[in-house]
Amino acid sequence: MASAGKRQARFHGRVESEGRMCAHPGCESAGEFRAPGSRRPGFDGPGEWRWMCLDHVREFNTRYNFFDGMTPDEIASAQGPYAGWERETRAFARAGGGAPPRWADFVDPLDAIGARFRPRTAQQRKDGRELSEGDRKALRVLGLEVDADRRALRQRYLDLVRRYHPDKNGGDRSHEKALQAVIEAYTALKGRPAFA
Repeated sequence: MASAGKRQARFHGRVESEGRMCAHPGCESAGEFRAPGSRRPGFDGPGEWRWMCLDHVREFNTRYNFFDGMTPDEIASAQGPYAGWERETRAFARAGGGAPPRWADFVDPLDAIGARFRPRTAQQRKDGRELSEGDRKALRVLGLEVDADRRALRQRYLDLVRRYHPDKNGGDRSHEKALQAVIEAYTALKGRPAFA
């Protein structure tokens, strides 16, 4: 057990003093704990802090009154259940999202959520052929762009099968899940109108 005079190495709220002294008059200890200063936090900034040693910050906390200097109406307003809600806040920007996506187009709900924030222009094919979200997911499994044609699809499929199939990679069976995903993606895409 540590001695009573020894300073605790970890104490909630302690900030290394970096040369600050305790703000209490006549105290020679390091100021490692912050306490509210004369200016309160507000719209213009976080307010001021005074730095104190552990003993003096405890003393300060026992007599600190947040409502000191407020009128009864200001106190009632600050204690009300809707305190702060009457202030106007900034509206959040719609990060590139228009209307939400149709949930029916997605198997995974997280894909639907992410689709709202992906740039729409990058997802359209140059030839104008439509791709479902399932088609896009299969293209991601194969590592292809949305504008891939039938020849690129077939070539990528053959490359991945050579890489993942145990008969082609020296008997390594650690890629069986990836191989299955590649086969399923290729099978789903090869009959789609966009790749006809």
